[in-house]
Amino acid sequence: MSSKKSLEERLSKTEEILRENLNTVRAGRANPALLDKVNVDYYGVPTPLKSLASISVPEPRMLLVTPFDPKSVGSIERAINEANIGINPSNDGKAIRLVIPQLTEERRRELTKTVKKYGEEAKVAVRNVRREFNDELKKEQKAGDITEDDMKSSLEETQKKIDQAIKKIDGIVEKKNAEIMEV
Repeated sequence: MSSKKSLEERLSKTEEILRENLNTVRAGRANPALLDKVNVDYYGVPTPLKSLASISVPEPRMLLVTPFDPKSVGSIERAINEANIGINPSNDGKAIRLVIPQLTEERRRELTKTVKKYGEEAKVAVRNVRREFNDELKKEQKAGDITEDDMKSSLEETQKKIDQAIKKIDGIVEKKNAEIMEV
């Protein structure tokens, strides 16, 4: 049945999206992924920051954004400010430095709530995938394409995969929360 492969693909895609979202949550350490969702207005075209500059980590708590086109420094700085990532860029005319401040206990708690929210969104997506697959199986059984026993075993197998995916999501969220709460 090709839907098993499709189920696994969709579950891994959900996990991948969760990881991408969690990469944008800063945990007190410099991570170039913080700037993944920053789009710069480059000559009137919204362009991802990654395509306009190299992003490096010269120190554990600093990001260095070096534009390929030195004239775009101002636009990049503006885009980082507008992205509202909670870090003020400092511009020296050639590059932009982002110093990641030490997180306060209160800010750490806020970030763990954000991480949990991303985890819950991923779980909802996984449950939606389960519902779609279960509906598909029931339609196939109604149409006479599969027997009732086949449907029940497929439903159980789908549920096992969903449970594994949710357990994996919980593990990812737990790991990110531990990283955030680490002083």
